[in-house]
Amino acid sequence: MFEALLSVAITTAVLLGSPGPAPLALAATGASQGVKKGFPFLAGILAGLLVAVIFAATGAAGLLVSHPQVTLMLKWLAAAYLIYVAYKIAANNAALGSAGAQLPSFKDGFILNLLNPKAYAACIAIFATASVPASSNLVATLLAASVCYVVAIVVDTIWLVLGGVIFKTLKDETVLKRIRVSFALTLVVLVLYGLFVV
Repeated sequence: MFEALLSVAITTAVLLGSPGPAPLALAATGASQGVKKGFPFLAGILAGLLVAVIFAATGAAGLLVSHPQVTLMLKWLAAAYLIYVAYKIAANNAALGSAGAQLPSFKDGFILNLLNPKAYAACIAIFATASVPASSNLVATLLAASVCYVVAIVVDTIWLVLGGVIFKTLKDETVLKRIRVSFALTLVVLVLYGLFVV
């Protein structure tokens, strides 16, 4: 059973921890105002991901795959929202650590992952390849879902902390602004790539 759960953990780390919209937005948020102020956004991202994990674990996410029109609509809604989040990150002109910063919020993170087809696709792939030996299908699903979610918490927190390291080490407002804009532009490029290439 350990090998099966390790396989779920590795698959989750690769699929959800690779540079994508949510990780880049987390890093940019951490770089903007530090880790502590990025926690609400992280909590929202994880809450939205929990919905995707539950959908995938129960098989409900399969309905999205069987209805390409719904998937396409979600893809466009997610892209629009991600571009809004990128704008919010890039347009943050508040001074370092100031209370007036307009950072992505819990709601932004929740909506981001709730509408994110990549989150659902990753969770579907994780559960499609997860064969955890257990006394019942329910126990196997609960174990796989728990490992998946714990690993997601770890990798998303790492992205926020990486951004926070940038925030702590760089104190030059101009450099931090360039970093925020770079993260935001990379996020937009990923969104456009996902819309038109993938």
